[in-house]
Amino acid sequence: MLTLISCILLVGYRWITRFLALACYAMLLMPGFLQVFYAVHWCCTDILGYYYFFSSQVRRSIIYGEQPRNRLDLYLPKNSSGSKPVVAFVTGGAWIIGYKAWGALLGKQLAERDIIVACIDYRNFPQGTISDMVKDASQGISFVCNNIANYGGDPNRVYLIGQSAGAHIAACALLDQAIKECGEGENVAWSVSQIKAYIGISGG
Repeated sequence: MLTLISCILLVGYRWITRFLALACYAMLLMPGFLQVFYAVHWCCTDILGYYYFFSSQVRRSIIYGEQPRNRLDLYLPKNSSGSKPVVAFVTGGAWIIGYKAWGALLGKQLAERDIIVACIDYRNFPQGTISDMVKDASQGISFVCNNIANYGGDPNRVYLIGQSAGAHIAACALLDQAIKECGEGENVAWSVSQIKAYIGISGG
């Protein structure tokens, strides 16, 4: 009992209640994850995992910023001739469990259709706030817009896609960038006009 009380005093009541709420939320999501896992992953995880870790067409963990999660994965088509259209993808994960490798299937499928895919990682809660996530995504988009030509991509054909929490974060990054561009003297690293289209999948 004394150990429990000292633990509560040391960690803080609010953090314990938040942790318990997060654990309950994860338990509620578990049946859906298990369905997807058994229906899809058993048939393609081995193949997709091998592709992700061993394919010469995947460039993993390219650094785009200073934070530890400021990394992105690039999925490149086998055919390297000509400039390719580019998809900048921000994955979902309820703002707490998102990870760039979740875009591996999308990256593989689009790379087979001659499209470069950049899966942008970002800080999750509690590593960062929504503002931090939006800042990370914006830096990732900036990297894609300014550097994708080095990988055979066409900087004039960049399409932004976000899924679930990623759709929310990507939309906020676009709005934040538009606000910056309206301000006088605001230094911007990329422009909303560089994005050909935004697609939000199952977002808020």
